[in-house]
Amino acid sequence: MRLKFQTTMNVDKQVIDQVNAVLKVSIVKADYEDKVEKALRNYRKKANIPGFRPGNVPVGLIKKMYGKAVLAEEVQNTISETLYNYIKDNKISILGEPIPSENQAPIDFNSQEDFEFSFDIALSPELTFTLNKKDSVPYYAIEVTEDMVSNQVKSLASRNGSYVKAETVEAADVVKGTLVEQAEKDGITVDDAVLMPSYFKNEEEKAKFVGLAVDDKVVFNPSVAYDKAEGEMASLLKLPKEVAKDIVSDFSFEIKEITRYKEGELNQELFDAIYGKDVVTTEEAFKAKVKESVESQFVSESDYRFMVDAKDVLVKKLKDVQFPVEILKRWLVTTKEGKTIESVDEEMPKMVEDLKWHLMKEQIVKENNLTITDDDLMETAKKVTRAQFAQYGMMNVPDDLLANYASDMLKKDESRQNVMDQAMSSVVATYLKGVVKLNEKAISLEDFNKLYA
Repeated sequence: MRLKFQTTMNVDKQVIDQVNAVLKVSIVKADYEDKVEKALRNYRKKANIPGFRPGNVPVGLIKKMYGKAVLAEEVQNTISETLYNYIKDNKISILGEPIPSENQAPIDFNSQEDFEFSFDIALSPELTFTLNKKDSVPYYAIEVTEDMVSNQVKSLASRNGSYVKAETVEAADVVKGTLVEQAEKDGITVDDAVLMPSYFKNEEEKAKFVGLAVDDKVVFNPSVAYDKAEGEMASLLKLPKEVAKDIVSDFSFEIKEITRYKEGELNQELFDAIYGKDVVTTEEAFKAKVKESVESQFVSESDYRFMVDAKDVLVKKLKDVQFPVEILKRWLVTTKEGKTIESVDEEMPKMVEDLKWHLMKEQIVKENNLTITDDDLMETAKKVTRAQFAQYGMMNVPDDLLANYASDMLKKDESRQNVMDQAMSSVVATYLKGVVKLNEKAISLEDFNKLYA
């Protein structure tokens, strides 16, 4: 019968100052021995060594070949797990991750059975601040003009248009036909060539097509028309770029079809396509709905700017808060690819300011019992998705489709974290607007954009 020894893993926390500490993790053989033997048994099962059947390699040989590497891996895993659990169980708020101490004693896996590892940790500082109406933060309300509404109406109509047959060519039309190189022999022929004169860079070549009708023929030079642009030449001639770029011949083009894009009309069909059946039934109501949509988008822009300005105003309250800068620098250089001491030194002041704001928002959420639920995350993800669809003029996206896209977004760690950050900022912004003094200012979109210049 195998005896089970009581483990003696120990973590000792040594506080250096308010924001710096060292965690010393000590383990003995009993803490990792079973894990090492289990790992070696697995190696033995899988080892493919000449002269031995799978699973029958001598244990001694397996230990000789893999023992030290397995020992090092399992000790590191045990240390990491112990460290993580200690921080979690003791609710220690840290910045970044623990990093090996610079005075760590050398480790020798060939001779040692007991190990002690030291880690420096950056403690999250305690923040003390108050918020009230004495804190004045600008809030910019973007003015929605008639021109904005008209341009958005035109954009929506354009995106919901259709292609129709035309009798004569205009520059923006799509022209299909037969393209034949004017060569003495073995000339290039493209039966289903497609071009748009508006894409020509040469005005004289473009003018040759305008006004022509189906069955008309025209001679032009693609190399001149496209100013030798390889991509356009290759697309028209249906040849690789490296071949198309050397063709400088004239071509005849016999027109077989002329297609023109016709913008959508402001009618019920368009209204239904954008906002759903019978949601709006008149041009006046449609424009009002468009204005409402533009205003809604601008509220998000105004709220975002509000949080930018709130950071500038409120983070000043934390000017005397100390941060574990040196440990953070070492952590960044150690874990972030491409970071150097010089680059981190340069970036650190801004990073500390961003970190102050992040911690302040977290504390606002915690102290005021502001909640970010799964429903909040879903609504935020749907809002992001809705805005993406709106960029393409799709205003009436079914809720189940939005939910599907949002669910996929939340399944990915990076996008979920982005949604979480947006949700937290939204909750904090709503809270702050009721606590601080809003210095409201009406502003044109042009001047609003200048705020970021």
